[in-house]
Amino acid sequence: MAEPAWPGGARSAACLTFDLDADEVWLAEQPSAARRPGLLSQGEYGPRVAVPLVLDLLRRYEVHATFFVPGRVAERYPHAVGSVLEAEHEIAHHGYTHRPPAALTAHEEEEELLRGLAALRATHGVTARGYRAPSWDVSAHTVELLHRHGLSYASNLMADIRPYRHPGTDVVELPVHWTLDDAAHFWFAQTSFSRTIATNEAAGAIWAAEAAGIDRLGGLCVHTFHPQVIGRPGRLELLERIVAAAAQDDAIWTATAWEIADWARERT
Repeated sequence: MAEPAWPGGARSAACLTFDLDADEVWLAEQPSAARRPGLLSQGEYGPRVAVPLVLDLLRRYEVHATFFVPGRVAERYPHAVGSVLEAEHEIAHHGYTHRPPAALTAHEEEEELLRGLAALRATHGVTARGYRAPSWDVSAHTVELLHRHGLSYASNLMADIRPYRHPGTDVVELPVHWTLDDAAHFWFAQTSFSRTIATNEAAGAIWAAEAAGIDRLGGLCVHTFHPQVIGRPGRLELLERIVAAAAQDDAIWTATAWEIADWARERT
């Protein structure tokens, strides 16, 4: 695999992304969740406690990240989203509700896209340039809708380890993978108590191996975190190891999703 000429002669690239789902991850698909404060409290921890902790960590290492935010989260937690902007991180689109596009009609998906854009603009003056679907579960219409409405990148698919342009559009894809998503290792489903929550050592070993492999191949390593998941007290040290590794290796270009997509657009 040919090695791309990343900026500054870097060997590979890294992007730290955070999906700020908060309690929307339950409210979007379970109307009855509104009557379950215990369930929702897991998500409320994200904007209430985890976001300040994550922002402090990123500040200490002088790393800028991309936060994908559903429109309803921006409306319900304006202070948390405002603090992300004040710290000069990127805010990108993550739906209006947290309903996956694959579960919607084409009309419903477009309505979600437009409402999410409008919510970010109305609450924080943000013109989102990139999009990540809830659960990465895009539809056959998603890329065309992003192109039609002027979004310039997406981060949902797993077909490569380097950015690529969707044919016939200006939309650049920044590939992801479940191995680099914290929810795949730490998410706890209350509907079944049979799943074991991974240890930091187990998840960290998987992340380190995948990041090292991508680095050797000169690719792009997109970490996907959720503040309410990775921002638990016992996991902050694990997150710090990931941030430090990306920030302190001069051979890795660490940038926001927009910066990487903008650079890749002329080269894909």
